[in-house]
Amino acid sequence: MLTTLAVSHYRSLHDLCLPLDTLNVISGANGSGKSNAYRALRLIAEAAQGGLVPALAREGGFGAALWAGPDKLSPAMRRGEAPIQGSQSHGPRSLKLGFASDDFGYAIDLGAPTPSPTRFTLDPHIKRECIWAGGTLRDATLLIDRRNALARSRSGRAWRTLTQHLAPYDSVFNHCADPIAAPELLQLRERMRGWRFYDHLRTDALAPARQPQVGTHTPALANDGGDLAAAWQTILEIGDAAALQRAVDDAFPGAVVDIDAQNGRFSLLMRQHGLLRPLAASELSDGTLRYLLLIAALLSPRPPELLVLNAPEASLHPDLFPALARLITAASGRAQVIVVSHAVRLVSALEQAGAHSLALQKTLGQTQVLGQEPLTRPAWHWPTR
Repeated sequence: MLTTLAVSHYRSLHDLCLPLDTLNVISGANGSGKSNAYRALRLIAEAAQGGLVPALAREGGFGAALWAGPDKLSPAMRRGEAPIQGSQSHGPRSLKLGFASDDFGYAIDLGAPTPSPTRFTLDPHIKRECIWAGGTLRDATLLIDRRNALARSRSGRAWRTLTQHLAPYDSVFNHCADPIAAPELLQLRERMRGWRFYDHLRTDALAPARQPQVGTHTPALANDGGDLAAAWQTILEIGDAAALQRAVDDAFPGAVVDIDAQNGRFSLLMRQHGLLRPLAASELSDGTLRYLLLIAALLSPRPPELLVLNAPEASLHPDLFPALARLITAASGRAQVIVVSHAVRLVSALEQAGAHSLALQKTLGQTQVLGQEPLTRPAWHWPTR
């Protein structure tokens, strides 16, 4: 389980350190930095997939993703007695992402590209990567250490060179996950690759979930929900079919969802009390279809270690929020769950269910955790270059 998410110099997250629990809800007003926290976690996951640098390039490159404010705010600036202005930087510009879990920690430090004859100017360079044992980085707990092109793994009290030729755009996860020389790296990579993120469940008129799809065993719903019918049938056959029906009935009393299979193609049908025929997925409202997608995502027969939902309340009527909160709470019994939301009623329902609540606010452009004090902030140490 992740216990801490740390971000430095990424957009509005100048210096953010979030304590995490089994069920977490991140809330805040529009523009408070909720989406940036979600995107930072997705970027960390992209490192294990080999997509971190391209993902930052798609955001506009290193310069566009970097914190745009001053490195330090003086007391006079905070009181409004002096204008917000920069000062001379005393170190290299860097964007840092990391997390700690029960058994491993990971941090990556990205910097501006070194001047060279290349046209790939949007690609940041990876300056440092570390994996350590336990929740806090110390020299004694360091397991994998990458500095620029050199990557090493700890072997007893000595260090073993994994490679001296890592490209500046390649993570250690790409080329150094060796089951013998770096088993911890391989283990962490596979765990991170299993994290699931849902922030783009399509419900538009052309959404794949509204159309018949080829049916194949689908233990995990796709990020866009395009394989909803197959995922639903998979839960019916190898998952908790009773929980599936309870979730439908909790939100839509008396309704039943069926899967029609014709020549290997699956279609979702919904029977509702009072109607003489079932409704096809193409006929469902955006909110109804979205809720069915969330049910399939949260009742996966193969739950991930980490499940992250960004704005799950989109298109839903507020009357569905209590049922959604119950569904999310039940899912947290099988996976660590992080919900990012600005729906007050959903946040309140999750808090009443015991969710760890993290309210974000923006002060002078910086995203901060409401009420977090130095003594309540998780212990965190960034690796130096």
